[in-house]
Amino acid sequence: MKKVLTTSLALGAALTTSAFAQPRLSAQSIIVNPVQPDLSVSVRVDRDASGTGTPSYRVGENIRISTTVNRDAYVYLFNVDATGEVTQILPNRFESGANFIKANTTKVFPAAGDTFTFTVDGPVGLNKVLALASLTPLNLDQVSSFKTQQDQFATVTARGQDQLAQALSIVVTPLPQTNWVTDTAFFNVAAQTPVQTGGLFVGTNVAGATVTLNGQRLGGANVTYSNIRPGTYPVRVQAPGFQDFSTTITVRAGVTTNLNVDFAAPVAVTPVQPVQPAQPGNIVLDLFRGLLGAIAGTQLQDPARSAYDQKVADLQRQGYVLQSTRQTASGYVGTLQGRTGTVTLTVDRGANRTIVVEVSETTVYRY
Repeated sequence: MKKVLTTSLALGAALTTSAFAQPRLSAQSIIVNPVQPDLSVSVRVDRDASGTGTPSYRVGENIRISTTVNRDAYVYLFNVDATGEVTQILPNRFESGANFIKANTTKVFPAAGDTFTFTVDGPVGLNKVLALASLTPLNLDQVSSFKTQQDQFATVTARGQDQLAQALSIVVTPLPQTNWVTDTAFFNVAAQTPVQTGGLFVGTNVAGATVTLNGQRLGGANVTYSNIRPGTYPVRVQAPGFQDFSTTITVRAGVTTNLNVDFAAPVAVTPVQPVQPAQPGNIVLDLFRGLLGAIAGTQLQDPARSAYDQKVADLQRQGYVLQSTRQTASGYVGTLQGRTGTVTLTVDRGANRTIVVEVSETTVYRY
């Protein structure tokens, strides 16, 4: 959201880390303290007093933000909008812009008597308001700064929640781990007129992740994709060095669906070893021939299917994801997706009770 004096303001998101414990990056909350200190902070938007929902605001509507702490603390508020633009809400240079808050009191922005309002501006999509509370003042010189004496709001150098998380991690790392804590509120920005499409926000806790919806690559994670026709779609989130995440989501008109993926520890990927094509006169896959002819009393109803399933399982262990299977007159054809390309698996029934297996991989290189 944009900052317009007396008319509008951008909303925020925040994060934290600690001196004695590695801060945890979170797709949902950007960054969190790995321990639970006795210091607590909450942040709310005025249409969701519980802090558990994701209310919608149309462009041009006013919004108010409130924050509460259980101990005397300094509170820093940031907003990350649907495109990843970060705005620092608190502290600011307005009369009510001081960020020291007494224990068990609630500070509202804008406060009663302020001569400005916060008005929701575009772009449409999911916004995150993050509150970072600290028992001591924080030095944000590497995060934000007031460019001129006339600026009422500081300019944030970070772009997107990934960069904001990294920058704030550096700020809070020297602090005792019990001296800071965060909380995050969410809200959707909707167009002024009703829309017949929906949006999708995919958050991740690692950089470089990509999003594929219904077989079409959308782009990077931690942004909002709009103008999606309502419906149920398969979605796959990929990140270098991590196991792919696949699920099904439902997009509804006028609503941004929020999907958050926390990737686990990286996994090693073994490249696929190509199978040499069968030469005329050679018998391919003696294993399956032996299974067909050497096991007394055993009849395999479909040896081609058995060979196909075994090879699919082998490729899946190497990190490939099965996309489709099609039966042909002589066997089966399957498509599997890897991190760098697409594998086509063909299994045919050959002459003399043999099974022919062919694996080909197509890799697309960008230049």
